[in-house]
Parts: sequence; C-alpha cells; structure tokens
Amino acid sequence: MSLAGKTLFITGASRGIGLAIALRAARDGANFAIVAKTAAPDPRLPGTIFTAKAEIEAAGGRALVIPCDIRDEQGVERAVAETVATFGGIDVLVNNASAISLTSTLSTPMKRYDLMHQVNARGTFLVSQKCIPHLRRAANPHVLNLSPPLDFDVNWFRGHAAYTLAKYGMSVFAWAMAEEFRDDGIAFNCLWPRTAIATAAIQNVLGGEDAMKRCRKPEIMADAAHAILNRPARSCTGNFFIDDEVLAAEGVTDFARYAVTPGADLLPDFFVPAAGARTVVGRS
Repeated sequence: MSLAGKTLFITGASRGIGLAIALRAARDGANFAIVAKTAAPDPRLPGTIFTAKAEIEAAGGRALVIPCDIRDEQGVERAVAETVATFGGIDVLVNNASAISLTSTLSTPMKRYDLMHQVNARGTFLVSQKCIPHLRRAANPHVLNLSPPLDFDVNWFRGHAAYTLAKYGMSVFAWAMAEEFRDDGIAFNCLWPRTAIATAAIQNVLGGEDAMKRCRKPEIMADAAHAILNRPARSCTGNFFIDDEVLAAEGVTDFARYAVTPGADLLPDFFVPAAGARTVVGRS
C-alpha cells in the first residue's frame, strides 16, 4: 500500500492527528497542502504550519503551507486553487480541523457555539464542496472526516449537546455525500478513535498530564487512515470506522506500541457505541 505521488489536502495539519496522518503518508512520498490557522507559535499549542512542513519534508513528503481559516470561503477557494496549481490536482481530502467545548447548554457562550459549528460542520461542508470538483478527476479519490459514528444514545448529548451536534454534523455530511457522489467514485468515510488520543485537546481541555498518560498516540489514527486511503474508493465508502478495527482487519494484533504509557488503563473516547450496539444509521 502506498500513497506515493498522491496529493493530500489536510485541514488542521499543524499538529496532532492531522500531522500524524501527514507524516505517515510522507514516508510514501506523498504531496501535502497543510491548511491550518497556526502560522505563529502559540505557547498553549505545539507546532505551526511551518514546523509541520519541516517534519513532513524530513519524512520524505513535499509540503505546501497555506495559512487558512476554513470558515472563510474565499480563503478555502484560494487554498484549493494553490494546491492544484502546485501539485496538479487533489487525490485525498482529510477534514481534521475541529473545535471543542464540552460545556452544558447554560454554560456554552454563543460565540463558542458558533465557533464549533462553523469549524466542524460548516468547515467540513465548505472544504469538501471546494475539493470535490478536483477529486472527481483523481484516480482513487478519498474524503476522510475525523468524526464519530452516528450513535444517537442520549448520553452523548446530555452534557455537551452543542459540541456533539457539531461533530455529528461532520459525520452526517460524509454519510450523505457518500451516496451523493457514489457514481463519481469518490469515497466518503469517517474515522474515530476507540480511546482518547494524546493531543493538545487532552492536554489543555480534557484532563492534562494524568489523562495524557492514559491515551494512545496519534500514530494509531495515522496508520488506520493510511489503510483506509489505500482502499479502492468505489468499494469503500459510507463507513464509520474505528481505528483499532481498521488495523485489526489489516492484520495488526499488537496495539501496545500505540499506548503513551504501556500497560495503562486507557480512557475510552466519546461516541463509541457499546459492544453489541449499533449506530442509528448503518454502513453502506
């Protein structure tokens, strides 16, 4: 399996899971549009689009850095046009950029509500819309949204309805577009981790160092994404994938290497249905 020569347009690729996906594909010799807001260092967040470029190129890829807020339609249009002009097309879109606030109804300021919905749901729709005309011309086009299975258990809503709806919006778009663009041969899938992943969100919002020790590394999501993006697009679309299930299907049996702390009791992630449960919407 290889993504050599493919061009990946990845939102939020300056750090975390987005960067890990890029680094995995860079080892194949892929091209990248690194589309993110962080152009200047932020003391709360590791990495910028420029440090990501350096890491990707050191790993064997070619990287184009594009400072862009995916809420800005004209900015997204320019980013897509620059990518196509530089690399000749787009083969893969990874909708990774996301905003989070695990706040209740009464404690969610509307500014924060708007940010989550504009970045997560609207941003995914907007970037997909602008990339699809170019994906139609690709040999094996994939869109991968970093969003959860559509499990409508009320427990996923009652404590943070605004965030849940914003993330589910990303998943609904993948589910709907998989059918809308089935005849074009563009794959639309979602990928979500079974456990918490060691990212800035965990460090800064969801528990700090203690929680980080009970996470898996972003590399598990990167390896799962790599496997999905190498599958035939026409026969792999409309799925809600869980990272370790993807890798198990590829023959991976040892997941210990992905743990931040070997042997630690891992934190389960939000939105993963209990064993034996099913999502409200099924897989295609």
